[in-house]
Amino acid sequence: MNRQEPHRKLIDDRHGDALAINLRHLRAAISVAAHGSIARAAEDLFRVSSAVTRSISELEQALGLPLFERRARGVVPNAYGESVLLRARRIEQAFDQASEQLMARGGVKGSHDLHSTFASILNGRRLAILASLAEKRSITAVAREFGVTQPGISAALKDLETACGVPIFERSARGMVPTQAGEILIFHCRRVLSELRHIIPDLAAIEGRLQGSITVGALPLGRTHILPRAIALLLREHPQLHVATVESPYEVLAASLRSGDIDFILGALRNLPPDSEIREEPLMLDRISVIARAGHPLAGRRANFKDMREATWVLSRRGAPSRELFDRFFSDARQGPPHPSVETGDLAVLRGLLLESDMLTAISAHQLRYEIQAGSLVVIDFPLDRTMRQIGISLRQGALPSPGARALMDKVRDVVQDSSDFRA
Repeated sequence: MNRQEPHRKLIDDRHGDALAINLRHLRAAISVAAHGSIARAAEDLFRVSSAVTRSISELEQALGLPLFERRARGVVPNAYGESVLLRARRIEQAFDQASEQLMARGGVKGSHDLHSTFASILNGRRLAILASLAEKRSITAVAREFGVTQPGISAALKDLETACGVPIFERSARGMVPTQAGEILIFHCRRVLSELRHIIPDLAAIEGRLQGSITVGALPLGRTHILPRAIALLLREHPQLHVATVESPYEVLAASLRSGDIDFILGALRNLPPDSEIREEPLMLDRISVIARAGHPLAGRRANFKDMREATWVLSRRGAPSRELFDRFFSDARQGPPHPSVETGDLAVLRGLLLESDMLTAISAHQLRYEIQAGSLVVIDFPLDRTMRQIGISLRQGALPSPGARALMDKVRDVVQDSSDFRA
């Protein structure tokens, strides 16, 4: 878990139905679909037929839809059932991966049937509590968030630790800190929560409705125009959707993308290798520009390296992608890069300094698009060659985004394609 990530509810009030889904019921549905029979599924699960029938009935009640049809050749999932089964199987895979890693690196012995343990002990609500405890590190805070008692959380945690045979958390001066086994388990719990969140939106999409929540990791280059425009277009057509944006450094967003906490990232791509856990989709090329206030002494004429050296600068912090490209441009030209008087990652501070002084900055013109269109800021004629970078969408390899997330990504693509401001 990256500790820089801001605290936020992993499942909020809009996802209450997801918390009600029992993982044991999903496992029963998988077995019934595989065998085409309640009786054979009961044998496979070592349960009585009435218990399996009850699991399917309770799952259908929780979702408000029938999932199976009885036919001459047995019990067959309908379209709703196939949709639920797709997510249920992905949940099974997440728990399989958790089991393998817990036995390989988490100290859990091979004799433990972790798969059955997860299905019997954990439900959506307990998953959310476990993940929130890892983030907040306080049983008191988590109990308050979910409206449960502290002894109830402690008892559930003890049951899980007993079943796994290893501690999941340890108490320290910093609060409840996940052990190595806890980090592995919680990572995969977050992925399961992501699949649970998408079940009901998947079912609504079958009926032609887009609903549910979308969480987008918003890097600077997508925040000014592309993402706001795409969100506005999407909500105009599908007002039942809810969109949340997360503004954090790329490393924090990438960690949240891997765990399933966010659906996709929009912004500058990192040109990751093909075997990376993250898949990148380029949408456009962007270049850094030198920008100043209208009326700046350099505005309206061709600037040179001497002008750049003598100017006062406000730049992004060292290590930021745009700063690295800027410094590399000067190094490649065998020139010393300007030393900034101010370093900031805050666009509001940057904008204010440019408007109130003769400072220069080097940033994508898209990030100050509205000020440039209004004429309060201008691009200085000093092309920063070889500072091109790709802007696009980042997804987790193997992820299955919700219908709403897929629709928002389509709108992002449309905004880029339809705008003359962007170069493919």
